[in-house]
Amino acid sequence: MNLRFALGSGLRGAIGLLAATLTIAIEAQTPKPIRFFDQTGKMTVDVDGAPTAYGPKGKRTLDFEKNAHTGGILSGKIVGYMMEHGKAVVQGPNDPAPGYYVSTTDFRDESIVDDRNPRKYLDATKIHYVVMGNFAKRHHVKLGDFVVVHSHETEKTVYAIVGDSGNPAGTEGSLALLQGLGYPYKDGKDDAVEDPKIVIRYYPGSNTEHKFFHTQSEIDKAAETLKLNRKFH
Repeated sequence: MNLRFALGSGLRGAIGLLAATLTIAIEAQTPKPIRFFDQTGKMTVDVDGAPTAYGPKGKRTLDFEKNAHTGGILSGKIVGYMMEHGKAVVQGPNDPAPGYYVSTTDFRDESIVDDRNPRKYLDATKIHYVVMGNFAKRHHVKLGDFVVVHSHETEKTVYAIVGDSGNPAGTEGSLALLQGLGYPYKDGKDDAVEDPKIVIRYYPGSNTEHKFFHTQSEIDKAAETLKLNRKFH
Protein backbone atom coordinates (compact mmCIF):
# COMPACT_ATOMS: atom_id res chain seq x y z
CA MET A 1 0.00 0.00 0.00
CA ASN A 2 2.82 2.33 0.83
CA LEU A 3 4.39 1.53 -2.52
CA ARG A 4 1.20 2.29 -4.38
CA PHE A 5 0.86 5.60 -2.49
CA ALA A 6 4.40 6.56 -3.35
CA LEU A 7 3.86 5.81 -7.02
CA GLY A 8 0.61 7.77 -7.02
CA SER A 9 2.26 10.78 -5.40
CA GLY A 10 5.08 10.68 -7.90
CA LEU A 11 2.68 10.49 -10.81
CA ARG A 12 0.59 13.39 -9.54
CA GLY A 13 3.73 15.41 -9.00
CA ALA A 14 4.93 14.69 -12.53
CA ILE A 15 1.56 15.69 -14.00
CA GLY A 16 1.53 18.89 -11.98
CA LEU A 17 5.03 19.80 -13.14
CA LEU A 18 4.08 19.08 -16.76
CA ALA A 19 0.97 21.26 -16.46
CA ALA A 20 2.99 24.11 -14.97
CA THR A 21 5.57 23.79 -17.73
CA LEU A 22 2.89 23.88 -20.42
CA THR A 23 1.28 26.95 -18.82
CA ILE A 24 4.58 28.82 -18.76
CA ALA A 25 5.28 27.84 -22.38
CA ILE A 26 1.88 29.09 -23.53
CA GLU A 27 2.28 32.37 -21.66
CA ALA A 28 5.73 32.83 -23.18
CA GLN A 29 4.35 32.32 -26.69
CA THR A 30 1.38 34.66 -26.19
CA PRO A 31 2.41 38.24 -27.14
CA LYS A 32 1.68 40.86 -24.52
CA PRO A 33 -0.61 43.71 -25.63
CA ILE A 34 1.39 46.68 -26.90
CA ARG A 35 0.40 50.03 -25.40
CA PHE A 36 -0.98 52.61 -27.79
CA PHE A 37 -2.09 56.24 -27.91
CA ASP A 38 -4.88 57.62 -30.13
CA GLN A 39 -4.87 61.00 -31.84
CA THR A 40 -8.04 62.17 -33.59
CA GLY A 41 -8.08 64.96 -36.15
CA LYS A 42 -8.22 66.08 -39.75
CA MET A 43 -5.76 64.84 -42.36
CA THR A 44 -3.98 66.48 -45.27
CA VAL A 45 -2.26 64.59 -48.07
CA ASP A 46 1.51 64.10 -48.14
CA VAL A 47 3.22 63.00 -51.36
CA ASP A 48 6.83 63.27 -50.17
CA GLY A 49 8.95 60.32 -51.26
CA ALA A 50 6.90 59.69 -54.39
CA PRO A 51 9.06 59.72 -57.56
CA THR A 52 6.78 62.25 -59.28
CA ALA A 53 6.06 64.42 -56.24
CA TYR A 54 8.02 67.46 -57.47
CA GLY A 55 9.91 68.51 -60.55
CA PRO A 56 10.91 71.36 -62.87
CA LYS A 57 8.30 73.62 -64.42
CA GLY A 58 6.42 71.80 -67.12
CA LYS A 59 6.47 68.47 -65.32
CA ARG A 60 3.14 67.03 -64.21
CA THR A 61 3.71 66.65 -60.46
CA LEU A 62 1.66 65.31 -57.56
CA ASP A 63 1.95 68.54 -55.60
CA PHE A 64 2.52 72.26 -55.97
CA GLU A 65 6.08 73.53 -55.64
CA LYS A 66 5.11 75.69 -52.64
CA ASN A 67 4.15 72.59 -50.67
CA ALA A 68 7.73 71.38 -50.84
CA HIS A 69 8.69 74.40 -48.72
CA THR A 70 8.33 74.92 -44.97
CA GLY A 71 5.02 76.60 -44.18
CA GLY A 72 3.71 76.02 -47.70
CA ILE A 73 5.25 79.26 -48.96
CA LEU A 74 7.92 79.61 -51.64
CA SER A 75 10.16 81.65 -49.35
CA GLY A 76 10.31 78.76 -46.85
CA LYS A 77 13.10 76.21 -46.70
CA ILE A 78 12.82 73.37 -49.20
CA VAL A 79 12.08 70.13 -47.33
CA GLY A 80 10.14 68.08 -49.88
CA TYR A 81 13.04 67.17 -52.16
CA MET A 82 16.81 66.94 -52.09
CA MET A 83 19.06 69.91 -52.72
CA GLU A 84 22.79 69.97 -53.46
CA HIS A 85 24.84 73.14 -53.90
CA GLY A 86 21.67 75.20 -54.12
CA LYS A 87 20.09 73.10 -56.86
CA ALA A 88 17.46 70.36 -56.84
CA VAL A 89 18.77 66.82 -57.33
CA VAL A 90 17.20 65.41 -60.50
CA GLN A 91 16.53 61.72 -61.08
CA GLY A 92 18.64 60.01 -63.73
CA PRO A 93 17.71 57.63 -66.56
CA ASN A 94 17.79 54.55 -64.30
CA ASP A 95 15.61 56.07 -61.58
CA PRO A 96 11.81 55.60 -61.27
CA ALA A 97 10.93 59.03 -62.74
CA PRO A 98 13.78 60.52 -64.81
CA GLY A 99 13.75 64.30 -64.87
CA TYR A 100 11.78 64.69 -61.63
CA TYR A 101 13.33 65.80 -58.34
CA VAL A 102 14.43 63.24 -55.74
CA SER A 103 11.73 63.62 -53.09
CA THR A 104 12.67 62.44 -49.60
CA THR A 105 11.16 61.21 -46.33
CA ASP A 106 12.78 61.23 -42.92
CA PHE A 107 12.37 57.47 -42.51
CA ARG A 108 14.71 55.91 -45.01
CA ASP A 109 16.44 52.70 -46.01
CA GLU A 110 19.87 53.02 -44.42
CA SER A 111 21.12 49.99 -46.35
CA ILE A 112 21.13 52.21 -49.46
CA VAL A 113 24.26 54.34 -49.20
CA ASP A 114 23.48 56.77 -52.02
CA ASP A 115 21.20 59.54 -50.71
CA ARG A 116 20.40 60.46 -54.32
CA ASN A 117 18.71 57.09 -54.88
CA PRO A 118 14.90 57.63 -54.79
CA ARG A 119 14.43 54.03 -53.60
CA LYS A 120 15.96 55.00 -50.27
CA TYR A 121 12.74 56.79 -49.28
CA LEU A 122 9.11 55.83 -48.73
CA ASP A 123 6.98 56.16 -51.84
CA ALA A 124 3.84 58.06 -50.78
CA THR A 125 1.88 56.52 -53.67
CA LYS A 126 2.53 52.99 -52.44
CA ILE A 127 3.20 53.10 -48.68
CA HIS A 128 0.78 54.02 -45.89
CA TYR A 129 2.60 56.45 -43.63
CA VAL A 130 1.80 59.30 -41.25
CA VAL A 131 3.79 62.40 -40.38
CA MET A 132 5.09 62.59 -36.81
CA GLY A 133 3.89 65.63 -34.87
CA ASN A 134 4.11 66.89 -31.30
CA PHE A 135 1.52 64.42 -29.96
CA ALA A 136 3.58 61.47 -31.20
CA LYS A 137 6.81 62.94 -29.85
CA ARG A 138 5.29 63.41 -26.39
CA HIS A 139 4.48 59.70 -26.36
CA HIS A 140 8.00 58.69 -27.41
CA VAL A 141 7.03 57.57 -30.91
CA LYS A 142 9.93 57.08 -33.31
CA LEU A 143 10.23 57.07 -37.08
CA GLY A 144 9.35 53.62 -38.38
CA ASP A 145 6.98 52.74 -35.52
CA PHE A 146 3.69 51.11 -36.47
CA VAL A 147 0.32 52.83 -36.40
CA VAL A 148 -3.25 51.77 -37.10
CA VAL A 149 -5.33 54.43 -38.83
CA HIS A 150 -9.13 54.51 -38.89
CA SER A 151 -11.64 56.79 -40.63
CA HIS A 152 -14.95 57.34 -38.87
CA GLU A 153 -16.24 58.66 -42.19
CA THR A 154 -15.49 55.65 -44.41
CA GLU A 155 -15.29 53.13 -41.52
CA LYS A 156 -12.10 51.69 -42.99
CA THR A 157 -8.99 50.73 -41.01
CA VAL A 158 -5.45 50.24 -42.32
CA TYR A 159 -1.94 49.60 -41.05
CA ALA A 160 0.75 52.23 -41.53
CA ILE A 161 4.09 53.42 -40.19
CA VAL A 162 5.48 56.75 -39.01
CA GLY A 163 7.35 57.80 -42.13
CA ASP A 164 8.05 61.51 -42.05
CA SER A 165 8.14 64.58 -39.80
CA GLY A 166 7.81 68.33 -40.09
CA ASN A 167 4.13 68.89 -39.32
CA PRO A 168 3.70 69.77 -35.59
CA ALA A 169 -0.01 68.93 -35.76
CA GLY A 170 0.75 65.42 -37.00
CA THR A 171 -2.46 65.38 -39.03
CA GLU A 172 -0.89 64.41 -42.33
CA GLY A 173 -0.76 61.11 -44.16
CA SER A 174 0.59 59.71 -47.41
CA LEU A 175 -1.51 59.65 -50.55
CA ALA A 176 -1.57 55.84 -50.42
CA LEU A 177 -2.84 55.96 -46.83
CA LEU A 178 -5.78 58.21 -47.67
CA GLN A 179 -6.60 56.07 -50.68
CA GLY A 180 -6.43 52.98 -48.50
CA LEU A 181 -8.97 54.58 -46.17
CA GLY A 182 -11.36 54.94 -49.09
CA TYR A 183 -10.83 58.56 -50.14
CA PRO A 184 -10.73 59.12 -53.94
CA TYR A 185 -7.73 61.44 -53.86
CA LYS A 186 -5.35 61.62 -56.82
CA ASP A 187 -2.63 63.99 -55.60
CA GLY A 188 -1.59 66.28 -52.76
CA LYS A 189 -2.65 69.58 -54.25
CA ASP A 190 -6.10 70.35 -52.91
CA ASP A 191 -7.67 67.31 -51.26
CA ALA A 192 -7.88 66.84 -47.49
CA VAL A 193 -10.13 65.35 -44.82
CA GLU A 194 -11.52 68.60 -43.38
CA ASP A 195 -13.46 67.12 -40.46
CA PRO A 196 -11.82 65.43 -37.43
CA LYS A 197 -12.74 61.95 -38.60
CA ILE A 198 -9.31 60.30 -38.65
CA VAL A 199 -7.87 58.36 -35.71
CA ILE A 200 -4.14 57.60 -35.67
CA ARG A 201 -3.26 54.90 -33.16
CA TYR A 202 0.44 55.07 -32.33
CA TYR A 203 2.43 52.12 -31.01
CA PRO A 204 5.66 53.52 -29.49
CA GLY A 205 8.66 51.22 -29.71
CA SER A 206 6.96 48.80 -32.10
CA ASN A 207 9.81 48.87 -34.64
CA THR A 208 12.89 48.86 -32.44
CA GLU A 209 15.12 47.58 -35.25
CA HIS A 210 13.96 50.43 -37.52
CA LYS A 211 13.17 47.95 -40.29
CA PHE A 212 12.45 49.65 -43.60
CA PHE A 213 9.59 48.51 -45.79
CA HIS A 214 9.47 48.77 -49.59
CA THR A 215 5.92 47.44 -50.00
CA GLN A 216 2.66 47.86 -48.13
CA SER A 217 2.23 44.10 -47.98
CA GLU A 218 5.41 43.89 -45.89
CA ILE A 219 3.99 46.42 -43.44
CA ASP A 220 0.65 44.60 -43.24
CA LYS A 221 2.34 41.26 -42.58
CA ALA A 222 4.59 42.68 -39.85
CA ALA A 223 1.66 44.50 -38.21
CA GLU A 224 -0.46 41.36 -38.22
CA THR A 225 2.32 39.53 -36.43
CA LEU A 226 2.28 42.16 -33.67
CA LYS A 227 -1.49 41.67 -33.14
CA LEU A 228 -2.14 45.42 -33.11
CA ASN A 229 -5.52 46.54 -31.80
CA ARG A 230 -7.87 47.48 -34.68
CA LYS A 231 -11.03 48.11 -32.65
CA PHE A 232 -12.37 51.67 -32.79
CA HIS A 233 -15.96 51.20 -31.59
